[in-house]
Amino acid sequence: MRKRQLLLPLALMVAGGLLLSSCAPAQTARPGADGYLLRPALSGERRSLNLPGFGKIVYYADSRGTGRPLVLAHSINAAGSAYEMKPLWDTYVGTRPVYALEFPGFGSSERRDVQYTPELMTSALRALVAELGTDVDMVSLSLGSEFAARAALSEPRIKSLALLSPSGFSQPRGSSQSANSSERYNRLSAIGSPLYAALRTRPSIHYFLSRSFRGPVPGDLIDYAMETTRQPGAKYAPLHFVSGRLFTPDAYGDLYSKLTTPTLVLYDQDGFVSFERLPQFAQQPNATVVRIPDTDGLAHWEKMSETKAALDAFWAKIR
Repeated sequence: MRKRQLLLPLALMVAGGLLLSSCAPAQTARPGADGYLLRPALSGERRSLNLPGFGKIVYYADSRGTGRPLVLAHSINAAGSAYEMKPLWDTYVGTRPVYALEFPGFGSSERRDVQYTPELMTSALRALVAELGTDVDMVSLSLGSEFAARAALSEPRIKSLALLSPSGFSQPRGSSQSANSSERYNRLSAIGSPLYAALRTRPSIHYFLSRSFRGPVPGDLIDYAMETTRQPGAKYAPLHFVSGRLFTPDAYGDLYSKLTTPTLVLYDQDGFVSFERLPQFAQQPNATVVRIPDTDGLAHWEKMSETKAALDAFWAKIR
């Protein structure tokens, strides 16, 4: 569901998705008691801040507990939201301050028809850290890890990174990637509404999520993904993702290899990314690499106890 191999089965999903979506009843989003169209992804307070040059971005906050605040950053996909980080949120909330960002164009954040770029996504993370005004630990998922690494290179208040099945550890994508992604975006935007109608069907969402689970896909995760894809403007940011525009062509060379921030990578199998350069990263003095066996990219959903043990051991080591 989350990464560039999304393009491989796209034609099949578009055809089936258009048929299913044409049969679905129209839905009208109505604001809830707090004024948001989308129900909360997490417990705690739903807050917002203004991101210059973009607009309102949303984050969830629970300031109870002690210790360094924890910031959670979800992945990027056709149905991305802070709900993806719910097992981590539920595990740590109340024991330490926890905050979860929703990137521009996703969740309850604004979904404007603008150019979505790695720099825009990274600026949202930096804005949240600045809003909190203190040192933080950051946990990110998949492509969100590239934005977290980029933010850590310029924001000294990010004291540690934990990257869950991160993208960007494969071989570089080549110098032609920027031109190719722009060409793909132009083609995809021409069929943007039909394409997104296909991607947001329940069979499509279940299909891509199932590639990240060894066991059954949790129904609540599918339900929330369905809801978030039906928000006004929901298609804009995912089209930039599907085109490849949100990836850094050489994330390892440009981002991960330059990190001096203590960094933990949790990984195993992943149907959407590969980790050829992870052994090289593991040789860096600031790096810790832990495999969570028998997982396919969402270890915090299927093996939260093992994930928590690895996170806690990492944070204890760097304190």
